[in-house]
Amino acid sequence: MTYPKMTILALLVSNAVSAEVDQYNPFGPSQSDFGGVGLLQMPTARMARVGEFSVNYMDNEEYRRWSMSVQPLEWFEATLRYTDVRSRLYSNDPNFSGDQSYKDKGLDMKFRLWKESTWVPIVSLGVRDLMGTGLFDSEYVVASKRVGPFDFTLGMGWGNMAESGNVQNPFCTLSDAWCSRDSSYSSGGGKFEFGNMFHGPAALFGGIEYQTPWDPLRLKLEYDGNDYSNEFAGTISQSKAVNVGAVYRLTNYLDTHLSYQRGNTLMWGVTLRTNFNDLYQPHLDESRPTYQSTQTPETIAQVDWRSFAEKSETNAGWNEPSFYTEKDAVIVVGEQQKYRDRDEAITRTSLLAANQLPATVKSLHVVERQRNLMVQESVIDLDSVRETNVTQVLGQEKSVQQHQQKAEPIKGSPRYVSKPDRISYSLDPSLTQSIGGPESFYMYQIGLNANGELRITDKDWLQGTVFVNLANNFDKFNYTTPPKDGEALPRVRTWIREYVDSSNVLLNNLQLTHLEQMSPEWFGQVYAGYLEMMYAGAGGEVLYRPFGSSWAIGMDANWVKQRDWNNTLQMADYDVATGHLTGYWDVPFMDGVMTKVSVGRYLAGDVGGTLDLSKRFDSGIVMGAYATLTDVSAEEYGEGSFTKGIYITIPFDLMLIRPTTSKGTIGWVPLTRDGGQMLNRSHSLYDLSERLPY
Repeated sequence: MTYPKMTILALLVSNAVSAEVDQYNPFGPSQSDFGGVGLLQMPTARMARVGEFSVNYMDNEEYRRWSMSVQPLEWFEATLRYTDVRSRLYSNDPNFSGDQSYKDKGLDMKFRLWKESTWVPIVSLGVRDLMGTGLFDSEYVVASKRVGPFDFTLGMGWGNMAESGNVQNPFCTLSDAWCSRDSSYSSGGGKFEFGNMFHGPAALFGGIEYQTPWDPLRLKLEYDGNDYSNEFAGTISQSKAVNVGAVYRLTNYLDTHLSYQRGNTLMWGVTLRTNFNDLYQPHLDESRPTYQSTQTPETIAQVDWRSFAEKSETNAGWNEPSFYTEKDAVIVVGEQQKYRDRDEAITRTSLLAANQLPATVKSLHVVERQRNLMVQESVIDLDSVRETNVTQVLGQEKSVQQHQQKAEPIKGSPRYVSKPDRISYSLDPSLTQSIGGPESFYMYQIGLNANGELRITDKDWLQGTVFVNLANNFDKFNYTTPPKDGEALPRVRTWIREYVDSSNVLLNNLQLTHLEQMSPEWFGQVYAGYLEMMYAGAGGEVLYRPFGSSWAIGMDANWVKQRDWNNTLQMADYDVATGHLTGYWDVPFMDGVMTKVSVGRYLAGDVGGTLDLSKRFDSGIVMGAYATLTDVSAEEYGEGSFTKGIYITIPFDLMLIRPTTSKGTIGWVPLTRDGGQMLNRSHSLYDLSERLPY
């Protein structure tokens, strides 16, 4: 599912951001004109608090900049930016891009080299416009030191931020080759340009940020390393190399910026900010059960299993729970659909069990189920639950004893087995979007997905999705032919306009799926039907996920045929075999960081790999980025050079008044092209075997 970007804005304005208390820096570092922590045009060595997310808009006479900056790790900052060059058109062909002004995409990264101490400044290394056309590409090393309310910064830059060349490039002493910088960029743009790094002119830059006695107001003074003698926007005059500005905190989530730069130009902007670690939404929810030691049944035969099942579902969130007994243990099997927090779900279930079960039951086994996959088992000592929830002697307090283990096949005697709902349905909003394209800066399709499912058996189900279009502007998507130079790729995704415009009601998905668990650690599925909007066919996937391990490995293989955009119930001529071997790794030395690497064959028949890096924040928000490189050259691929994108997955309970495990994903892809395109499969075994907490 995809959901509108308004969701992000709702998060930004509905949650106050708590900042570290510092009398000289009460609100933390501020954003620069380019996005990312900095002064005005120049960066500082500072890093925001881990989890901080900022959306910036900065505007002056020549450039408008939209940027998004995130601090996933305490030593790493990433910024994605669009620069609107007002004085240039996107292309010279008015039939293609009309009067749209030029939009430049850029990616910035900053790495902290060491922390600040009493006598040593914080030092960072950064790159600007690393993956773009090279219009603003720069590298820098910068140090910052705070003295009371003053934060001093001094750095050296290369590239665009150092066009003044006010010092000699120190690397020129190694070789004359370091003294020059290639101003061109690879065909198609969007590639990582490493050859120019730390080459060409160098310049010192620096400045001071002053925290005034009035907390909302900060003042900035900056010495600019750029003399604006080589700008894509054309001739830009600089009367002075000194810039001055102010940042005013309007609210906990909103800053406004005003500065006077180059001795002749006003810059104005705003920053919306939040922290993905701090986001929290209080819920209207049933209170936890209270342990009633005098009301428990005396024998297992007296247990009201139906009541236990109903309370397990309404209070503890287990959908369709079933109960089994074995010796002095009770096993409950269910799918958690209410609480993302395992501790909350298990605590409520344990209290219910202590009330509903006799004292002869010593252990409770809670088996997490995702569809029919048993993915994890929590074992709780019920005596410890009973002892913990009565009045305790000071100094002799007890705690609940529990542990997690892999879920083994159920061996107990069934006491109550819930009857599953055979038919289910839902209605979800959907957003398809493309940002930064030459035809239109923002292309979108907003609609509704009507989802239905028929559960045939515990392992087999028929699912379908009918999409209803509400609004779109994909008629502006003018991509009609592959690039003139290079061998033409099959058009596997660039028929998007034809699919979107074919009808306002589309059967996007209709497939039969069989899910199988071969062992506690081996999972499999096979599927066939209309698999997505553009392709139909059949395929399968297998996953090995050892319990307690930080890694997993899976493989999918598919044969698909392109659906006819004139009538999506029929097939076009193109078919392809596609599939990938995928490795998953939760990086143990980086909290919440997931690495996913896929290698295989893509929809256009190209072969290569995809690297996906994501960070899970304390609130449950996941932010990630991916890049795909295949044997398709930049010339064959076209503008953008290779497939890439970012995404944010947002738990809905951050916005709703009731707890839920549902979540939605917002994706961003700069350009729609044919190389490096994967099949959009409905289900991933890795996601289906995900264990609490989410």
